[in-house]
Amino acid sequence: MHEMSIVQSLFDIVRQELEKHGKTRLISVHVKHGTLANVVPEAMDLAWEILTKDGEFDGAVLTLEEVPLLLECSSCKHQFTPESSQFLLAPCPQCGEDLGHKVIAGKELYLDRLEAE
Repeated sequence: MHEMSIVQSLFDIVRQELEKHGKTRLISVHVKHGTLANVVPEAMDLAWEILTKDGEFDGAVLTLEEVPLLLECSSCKHQFTPESSQFLLAPCPQCGEDLGHKVIAGKELYLDRLEAE
């Protein structure tokens, strides 16, 4: 479960931000993850719960937001979100091209914001 290592990396970032801004208590963390980022929200929640329990971030809330897949057609450059979860064959709704699309959004994984005091 690589979500454990993601949460541990989040802790490192959070510690740096708390120190940089002179804060001592973490209230919440908001993370954005793309459809293609291979993050399992339930596993991430479980990792957060396990790793924060009785620790320095106990009681802090983790919020996850999925960023939908956005493709750009290799032929007509139209940007679209595939209708199906089958991303390998995603016909462009504008021209019908099936292959070679560029991923514009949907691979990201980042700390969007945190709340602390």
